[in-house]
Amino acid sequence: MNILKAISLITLAITLPSVVILAQTKTLVYTDHEPLGNMRTRFINEIFFSAIEKESNGRLKIDAHWGGKLSSSYDALSKVGKEGVVDMATVVPEYSPNETPLHQVFKSFPVGPTGEKQVDFFRRVYEEIPDLSQELEKANVEKLIFCTGYPVAFFSTKPLNNLRNIREQKWRTASFWHRDFLKNAGAIPISMPWNDGIFKALQAGTLDGLMVNVDSGYDLKVHEVAPNILLSKDIWLGHLYLLVMNKNTWDGLEKEDRDAIQHAAATSYKALGSVMNSSFDTQIEDLEKAGAKIRILAPEEVKEWKTETDYHNLQSVWVKEQQDKGIKNAATVMKKVSIIMKD
Repeated sequence: MNILKAISLITLAITLPSVVILAQTKTLVYTDHEPLGNMRTRFINEIFFSAIEKESNGRLKIDAHWGGKLSSSYDALSKVGKEGVVDMATVVPEYSPNETPLHQVFKSFPVGPTGEKQVDFFRRVYEEIPDLSQELEKANVEKLIFCTGYPVAFFSTKPLNNLRNIREQKWRTASFWHRDFLKNAGAIPISMPWNDGIFKALQAGTLDGLMVNVDSGYDLKVHEVAPNILLSKDIWLGHLYLLVMNKNTWDGLEKEDRDAIQHAAATSYKALGSVMNSSFDTQIEDLEKAGAKIRILAPEEVKEWKTETDYHNLQSVWVKEQQDKGIKNAATVMKKVSIIMKD
C-alpha cells in the first residue's frame, strides 16, 4: 500500500464517524440581550449550555448570540415565542407585562431569600403554581431554567448614613413596584431611560440617587458620581431571567433530548446559589477598589425598609387592578407566592 492510499484510508476512517455525528446533531439558536461576561451569561454559557451538550451526548449544540444581536430585551419573548425567529432566548417578564402579568408578583416583595434559598424559592414557585407555566404556554414558550440578578443597592451622591436619608430626595428606579417603595419611604421617584443620562443627572445633581441591582450600577459606572452605597443581600431585586424555548421546537425534540435538557437544568441549579454568592462578594470588592464607600445594612435596617415600603397594601392594590382587567387568578397566585416566600 503506497503512502497516498494509506492517508486516504485514514482520512476516510476519521471522516465517516464525523458525518454520522453531524447527521445526529441538532443546533439550537439562542439569543441574549446582554453581552457574554457577567455572572448570569457566564453561568448560562459555561455551566448550563455545557451541561446540555454533555447530557445529550453531543446531539444538541447551542449557537449562542450575545449582546442583543438577534433581539433586544423588550422583544425577546415575541421573537422566541409567537414569531419563532430563534429556538431559545432569555426573556425578562418585567419587559412583557401584558403577556406575563402574573410574573410581575416577584418584584412586589422588598425582601427575599438569597443564594441557594432564592433558587429553591423560584423552583418551588414553578412546581407548585401552574398558573405561571400556563402563562408562558400562552406566549408559546417552554421554561428551561431561570437566573436571577444581584441584590438591590442604593447609590447616592450624598452621604448615606441610613435609608431614612433618601427622604425628599430624587431617586431613580425602573420597576413600578420599586417606585412605589421609594415613594412610601419618603423619596421622590424619578423615571428615566437606562442609559448614560442617569450618570449625567447624578453628576449634575438633578438626581440624588439610584436604586438598582448592584452590578448594573457598577456597569454604568455610577459609583464614580454616586459613591455612597448601602446594600444588603436580603433586599432583593426580584428580577427574573427566564431562559425559554419556542414551544414548537420543544415539542419537536426527541424525548431523550427533552430529558437531557431537564437533567442539565437540575444539575446547573446546584451550582447557581454558590455562583451568585461568590459573584456578589467579587462585585463588592471591585466597587471598593474603585473608591466606593459601601456599608452592608444591619438586619434591623432591612426590617425597617420592609415596613416603610408598605408592600402589603401595594400588593392588594395590584391584585384589584389585575382582577379588573379580567385576570381572576391574580389573588390566588399572590397568596401562594407569599406563602412560599414566608417558608
